[in-house]
Amino acid sequence: MEAPTPHKNEKERLENLLSYYILDTFPEEDYDAITTIAAQICGTSISLISLIDDKRQWFKSRYGLAVPETPKEYAFCAHAINTPEAPMIINDSRKDQRFQDNPLVTGDPYVIFYAGIPLNTKEGFPLGTLCVIDEEPKELSEKQLKALQALSRQVIGLLELRKSKRELEDTNQRLAEANENLNKFVHVVAHDLKTPLNNITMIVDMLLIDQKMTEKQARYTNMIGKATGNLRHIIDRLLEYYKSDEIGKAKKVNLVLSELIDNLRSLLSMKAEINIQLHTVIHQLNTNQAVVEQVLLNLVTNAVKYNDKEVVEISITVTEDPAVYVFQVKDNGVGIAPENQEKIFEIFTTVSRQDRFGAQGSGIGLATVQKLVSSQGGVVNLVSEPGQGSTFSFTIKK
Repeated sequence: MEAPTPHKNEKERLENLLSYYILDTFPEEDYDAITTIAAQICGTSISLISLIDDKRQWFKSRYGLAVPETPKEYAFCAHAINTPEAPMIINDSRKDQRFQDNPLVTGDPYVIFYAGIPLNTKEGFPLGTLCVIDEEPKELSEKQLKALQALSRQVIGLLELRKSKRELEDTNQRLAEANENLNKFVHVVAHDLKTPLNNITMIVDMLLIDQKMTEKQARYTNMIGKATGNLRHIIDRLLEYYKSDEIGKAKKVNLVLSELIDNLRSLLSMKAEINIQLHTVIHQLNTNQAVVEQVLLNLVTNAVKYNDKEVVEISITVTEDPAVYVFQVKDNGVGIAPENQEKIFEIFTTVSRQDRFGAQGSGIGLATVQKLVSSQGGVVNLVSEPGQGSTFSFTIKK
């Protein structure tokens, strides 16, 4: 008997094998189906998906064999991976010097016939084989051999799919951890910033009461107060953006649309002369109330802020189909240029210098809208023309 020699790139091959996280996993139907089909096509009593590590051959799937693994030095497959470009076929192992006194030949399971197709990864490393075995001498026809090769490609496909799934899960886990750390960081920084900002605001208010300030000093003090207010507004919107993940997980409740619109009217009544109209035949929705309220508040607030008319006209239409609720918010504002209509949903992106009240936008509101809507399986769309107002529509999955 000749023991198999290590693969010429054994260290790299083993690293590649381990990257699939397949060794010592439980049986799976997809792999077992392949070995069953292979045995039936080739007319053999045994079929195996064999993977070769540093000390053994381990069977991911075995048809007609009870043991889960055998020592590497006895493994036919350990020889087969050294010629990965071609099948290894042994018609009668008793006549082959490499195997004639192998314990797997002279004793159970009596490997007399062997045909193994190397399982080669896209990186060029043979992990093991798809093999068929019989206790009697045998020959495979060309059609049987081609079928076995096709099945070996299916095994590689399953392994690659498993690896991609694992890598995706690892990436998602890392992203989740990074997002959690970012959320904590934002909250800590926001808290640490808001305290001194509140102190600055208080000092500015006290200074402006002082009648001894010159006109120039008062102007500069007002500038400080305005900048402080803008920064506090950005911090509040940033916190709102990161809290949207929690809002998106809230339970669904029965939301009465007329009450929601009345609340919006009361919140915005002091900002300008506003006419908000609701058009719907739906009385109430079973949905995430926090998401709908926050999205509509953002859209309606923007419709007020970026409007140059004496009376702000806002039309809210709510319809439904079997899968989603559909909301449409139409205004008579300044509109949005076509080249800016995708940019406005990017966080920290603003396309207007200031709103009707002279304030600079934070570039966070519409990013929050998109994030909230996505959390409910919906999408946001915009139709707008400069000077003709804007129509935002969004869906919420039922």
